[in-house]
Amino acid sequence: MEFYDIFNGDADGLCALQQLRLTEPRQATLVTGVKRDIGLLARVRPAPGDVVTVLDISLARNAAAATAALAAGASITWFDHHSPGEIPQHPEFVSHIDTDAAVCTSLLVDRHLSGAQRAWAITGAFGDNLGAVAQSLAESSGYGRDDTDVLRRLGQCLNYNAYGTRVPELLFDPGQLSLRMRAYRDPLVFAREDDAMATLEAAMEDDMAKALAVAPHSAAEGVAVIVLPDEPWSHRVSGTLAHALARKAPERAHAVLTPLDGCYTVSIRAPLTSPRGAADVAARFQGGGRAGAAGIDRLPPDAVEAFEAAMREVYGPR
Repeated sequence: MEFYDIFNGDADGLCALQQLRLTEPRQATLVTGVKRDIGLLARVRPAPGDVVTVLDISLARNAAAATAALAAGASITWFDHHSPGEIPQHPEFVSHIDTDAAVCTSLLVDRHLSGAQRAWAITGAFGDNLGAVAQSLAESSGYGRDDTDVLRRLGQCLNYNAYGTRVPELLFDPGQLSLRMRAYRDPLVFAREDDAMATLEAAMEDDMAKALAVAPHSAAEGVAVIVLPDEPWSHRVSGTLAHALARKAPERAHAVLTPLDGCYTVSIRAPLTSPRGAADVAARFQGGGRAGAAGIDRLPPDAVEAFEAAMREVYGPR
């Protein structure tokens, strides 16, 4: 019997797995990648009796691989908050999927574990830009202002690390970062004792300064679209920038476009005050995600105008 832990390399995926393995220790093969590397299940070929745990990647984007793994005799437990498509009705498929805009995968694991590793759930929620939910959980858990700020910053740093076109471009390989985290039951201790946070925070601040100096490509009532230059820092900071813009203007929708191989990757954020429609907009351009945040892997240049029109249609004045 083999165990596989398959997870998104962003803050939500990392912190979801961290909670599970602190509470339910297990030696498993780790399968992860950059933020947009979603088709991870196809990387493994489970055998009969193998146990697969999947966290924070879309079932819809892995449906064929999930069907094949179940047919091979593996069991799958799936934690996620993205639009799943059709959920397998199979005795060896356990689903913890909730697409509510106020939920992320770390919070689903927190629910499953009855809050056993709540501090890491708070960290993951902050990283996934669920600031109000994370703040409320921190307060109800007894964390003061300073400790809450550390959890927020750590979540943002872990999330920042996941953005890039391939793992060698990241500051830390998400799989290795997960193993470094595993030694710490308390994220506050991890933030203080491991140098990962200081390294990520310094790089993130530098990249954000460059990104915030970029003027919007277009701005209309309710919608802003930013096109970043074709630079390595643009890929690193694209998701962090989208989150920051959403927090700065919570009643506006935002899209951040980053050049890649002649096309654009796109990070979409719905207004924080009305987290709706992001997955629907992305789906029109072969993307996916959830109501409050979504992405497009390849948007051709000749589709940018249509994309901007779709954003205005969904988020413009009614």
